[in-house]
Amino acid sequence: METTRIAVEGMTCQGCVNSLTRALQATPGVRSATVTLQPAQATIEHDPATAPADRLRTVIADAGFEAR
Repeated sequence: METTRIAVEGMTCQGCVNSLTRALQATPGVRSATVTLQPAQATIEHDPATAPADRLRTVIADAGFEAR
């Protein structure tokens, strides 16, 4: 397992945090995901072979946010 932190832009409320957390946790290869509003970031524990960082960034974008 690997832990990746990704800055996230576009979240404005706890609903955004909850939505992104659910999307990340539903991604195959993700063991856990914690999303915070301040600082705006996602901390994801994942299997890099199944869920590489670029896939995580795609999940964030598909959820309507911008990964930095």
